[in-house]
Amino acid sequence: LSTLHLKDEKPKPDANGAVVKADDNVEKTEDEEKEDRAAQSLLNKLIRSNLVDTTNQVEVLQRDPTSPLYSVKSFEELRLKPQLLQGVYAMGFNRPSKIQENALPMMLAEPPQNLIAQSQSGTGKTAAFVLAMLSRVEPGNKYPQCLCLSPTYELALQTGKVIEQMGNFYPELKLAYAVRGNKLERGQKISEQIVIGTPGTVLDWCSKLKFIDPKKIKVFVLDEADVMIATQGHQDQSIRIQRMLPRDCQMLLFSATFEDSVWKFAQKVVPDPNIIKLKREEETLDTIKQYYVLCNNRDEKFRALCNIYGAITIAQAMIFCHTRKTAGWLAAELSREGHQVALLSGEMMVEQRAAVIERFREGKEKVLVTTNVCARGIDVEQVSVVINFDLPVDKDGNPDNETYLHRIGRTGRFGKRGLAINMVDSKHSMNILNRIQEHFNKKINKLDTDDLDEIEKINN
Repeated sequence: LSTLHLKDEKPKPDANGAVVKADDNVEKTEDEEKEDRAAQSLLNKLIRSNLVDTTNQVEVLQRDPTSPLYSVKSFEELRLKPQLLQGVYAMGFNRPSKIQENALPMMLAEPPQNLIAQSQSGTGKTAAFVLAMLSRVEPGNKYPQCLCLSPTYELALQTGKVIEQMGNFYPELKLAYAVRGNKLERGQKISEQIVIGTPGTVLDWCSKLKFIDPKKIKVFVLDEADVMIATQGHQDQSIRIQRMLPRDCQMLLFSATFEDSVWKFAQKVVPDPNIIKLKREEETLDTIKQYYVLCNNRDEKFRALCNIYGAITIAQAMIFCHTRKTAGWLAAELSREGHQVALLSGEMMVEQRAAVIERFREGKEKVLVTTNVCARGIDVEQVSVVINFDLPVDKDGNPDNETYLHRIGRTGRFGKRGLAINMVDSKHSMNILNRIQEHFNKKINKLDTDDLDEIEKINN
């Protein structure tokens, strides 16, 4: 599948691009946190070597509850064009993932059906909607028939790669990128059947520049809707594009999360949809031993950390800090003490972050110091110790129970025993810890020297 070559040396990422630069000493603002969602999503794509085997149950709400609900256990059952089936197998998919089992029969049904689907990164949703687009395209017609919106230039590129891989045996299919930096001559019409891009540029191509005739679009995909609407202007641009499309155009919307703002947006752009949701997985703390260490200030926390360092580095550990600034300070101090640590921080470019995670996965560094934002959704199987250098709190200073569960859930995975150590340095943080204990109804014991032997046993 050939792509349109970008005329600029290097296309510039969108204003909300995944390359997040920030002053080391500046604490993260809420906007930066939002901006980081796109970076996080890209990071998950870069570090994912295979599909996540999710235990979440899939809930399907049909537009027409009387019609039979089809799910498939093999790609053959979908009666795909042979060259597409070939592309699917060449990508290493042997059987449909959980989300694909239910989503693909709906996406490929005749007449086409609209879909709103929730799925986390790594569940095969990109391959699912790419398959739907490639199945609907008439290769003989040399004009755009499928339109896919991504929140950033880099994420559009990742989806483009999947289209190229899956369409590998379909040489007559072509793909164009509607992103900043891709300069076309005015008055030019696009002959590529699939266009993938960011909302602002796609809107320009459809309305102002008229490169695309929106009335000929058969499939409209909105990917990463939760990331999309966190960005100023994207929501409005996406709605304006959707209003130009024909009534019978198939609308497919995907989002990893479904907070109210995403629902409201989804209902505006996807009329009369089928809905696929993931039922929330009940994470358990039963396999995780939890302790706390009492200190008076940050320096005491650091000394306590150094004292238990020998016991924790037998396995692999993640240390969570509240801000980039603290994470940077802690990593530097540990390095100064001669410890080998990796730092994952928000001002790193996404590719750099991916390289750090890869080194940690391979065990080149045993300890990863990070902030919440950076570690969201990162699974490293061999992590058996999590240290909360700072306890997780929300922006109002209340305990963030979900983040606590998410952080310490990095350990004790896959049925193994895990360990969580919480650093407490004030009455306020002791109060936070007590409220976390109450919330989960699980006692967190004070860490004594004797417990260090126990820790070594867990790690071994």
